[in-house]
Amino acid sequence: MESTAGRTVAELVAAGWGDHRPGLWFEGTTLTRHEVTAGAAARAALLAGLLPPRAEPHIGVLLDNTPEYPMWLAAAALARAAVAGINPTRRGPELARDILHTECRILVTERGRLPLLDGLDLPGVRLLLTGTPEYEALLAPYADAQPDASRAAPGDRLLLYFTSGSTGAPKAAICSQGRLAAAGRSLADQFQVRPEDMHYICMPMFHGNAVIADWAPALAAGAGVALRRRFSASGFLADVRACGATYFTYVGRAIQYLLATEPRPDDRDHPLRLGFGTEAGAEDAAAFQRRFGVRLVEGYGSSEGGAAVQWSPGTPAGAVGRAAPGLVVLDPRTCAECPPAVFDAAGRLVNGDEAIGELVNRGPNLFEGYWRNAAADGERRWKGWYWTGDLFCRDADGFLYFAGRTDDRLRVDGENLAAAMIENILARYEGADAVAVYAVPDPVTGDQVMAALAGTFEPEDFAAFLAAQPDLGTKMAPRFVRVVRRMPVTATNKIQRALLRAEGPRCADPVWWRPPGEEAYRRFTPEDAEGPLAPTRGPSAGGVGGEAPTTRGVAAQ
Repeated sequence: MESTAGRTVAELVAAGWGDHRPGLWFEGTTLTRHEVTAGAAARAALLAGLLPPRAEPHIGVLLDNTPEYPMWLAAAALARAAVAGINPTRRGPELARDILHTECRILVTERGRLPLLDGLDLPGVRLLLTGTPEYEALLAPYADAQPDASRAAPGDRLLLYFTSGSTGAPKAAICSQGRLAAAGRSLADQFQVRPEDMHYICMPMFHGNAVIADWAPALAAGAGVALRRRFSASGFLADVRACGATYFTYVGRAIQYLLATEPRPDDRDHPLRLGFGTEAGAEDAAAFQRRFGVRLVEGYGSSEGGAAVQWSPGTPAGAVGRAAPGLVVLDPRTCAECPPAVFDAAGRLVNGDEAIGELVNRGPNLFEGYWRNAAADGERRWKGWYWTGDLFCRDADGFLYFAGRTDDRLRVDGENLAAAMIENILARYEGADAVAVYAVPDPVTGDQVMAALAGTFEPEDFAAFLAAQPDLGTKMAPRFVRVVRRMPVTATNKIQRALLRAEGPRCADPVWWRPPGEEAYRRFTPEDAEGPLAPTRGPSAGGVGGEAPTTRGVAAQ
């Protein structure tokens, strides 16, 4: 495999100059790598004249996945500027806050996004509206610009990408040119990316997954990229065939949406060879390979770069990979390492109460901080270690098993459970297109298990299914099942569990439940909602899992 050397993204961008192989595919039109590089050079030259002196060189990008997005990323690298990816699902003051918090002096957008900006007070922000005569006139004087990567340095700030969170305002994680270039080279080597490959980017480019795991390795290997404005399950294979895609990334429930499409005899007629992402689940990954003939590689990496786990041959089913040096699973209260996970013959985790903890990197890491957020930095870097905010358990051989976010922990009848592990079991239910598991408050103490299910739900079949699962622990069966037409997800296809938790069983969708001591599910009625066995209103009384809110180091102080 040919690999482009370069310590900075600017050097990787400049390497495309003079290369007339396919570089970017979008809606049936192909640009060469040279044309993409020339477009980036023109935008970098324009940027140099537009940014106010002594201002932070930050550009906000509020776009769908159009060719303008990667060209502005490349332009920012050449100009030693940083791109803040603006989430189009944010609205009103929250959207304005994201733009102003990252100190964007320029906001690049398109006509379809203009309604989002109506009425927003954005002092000092200049708007560039792509696809207009005015925009083309601004670029015209720089049509002959050539890329100059000589001034760029590995430490130059390049990305300010907002990490999704269930509470509080999103935090803008910093990613430098050196870190992004290194990540691209690492993934290109790991997956043997070739210059003739085509990477399909269907996840939104304002999110780190599309840029770090899809665009960067293509750039490092000199491969092409294909863009989809927004993810479409029905349009996925048509795009893949049209552009010749060999690799794609996914986040959240995109794989479930693809599996929910109508099977066709030609499902394996495509050039894809690999998908890379997170949260597909072992059952869905196996089903995807059976149907489409494509191997999915599940990886784990914190968006901020502080920890990563790679799959390797010999990794047990359900595990993410082996813990690298420095990665440990800690009890956040005591900072003590959790005991190894023990699984019984059926695959049930029998000591989740003590084995599940937070994944922490006590070794060197690439976390570069959050923009203007010292409190969040301190939370991540507590005791000098990187705390991921994700729950894992680790077996005696060092393999790590993902158990969910720290706010996905459930405590049922005094036993700690992990939402991700229950979801992996429920995903086997034949009628389930998508599943989310979360805690709702128990009327006495702790939590009850609730599941949202998109697909076909038959209460008798579901109860029989649960009884037949050998690895379903006695506390894991959902007390409540909410049947949704479509799972509520974020713009990056992550399920909105905070919304589901807040609504609980008192929601507009049909809810079925199994009262204590009963085996059958029945409809949850308004009378049940006011009864003594229904969950109390509001979040669990003590915070996550119904316990006292987790405070790192409380018991150790």
